[in-house]
Amino acid sequence: MHQTDFFKCLSDQTRLDILRLVIAKDRVCVCELTEQLGLSQPKISRHLALLRHLSIVLDERKGQWVYYSLNPDLPEWAKAVLSIITNESEDTDHKTGHSSISIQCE
Repeated sequence: MHQTDFFKCLSDQTRLDILRLVIAKDRVCVCELTEQLGLSQPKISRHLALLRHLSIVLDERKGQWVYYSLNPDLPEWAKAVLSIITNESEDTDHKTGHSSISIQCE
């Protein structure tokens, strides 16, 4: 993965929000993302497709549900950037009172 492509992908707020949620929960279904972000399933799926294409997230089908998780084989520099994003998100959540995902798709 080229660093330029990685940072272009992170430049979109929706993709950043998706990654924060995937990192926070380890494994997330599209229905959880649509609920938490208040966006339509096609919009979430379009952003997930780009994240999958760059191998930032991996998908796993279980029955009718598709779950997404962070690719554990990301380069160390990418993991470091995502760690910073996660820490920043946790600080913001504590200050604003936002909660984590509360629904399940099973």
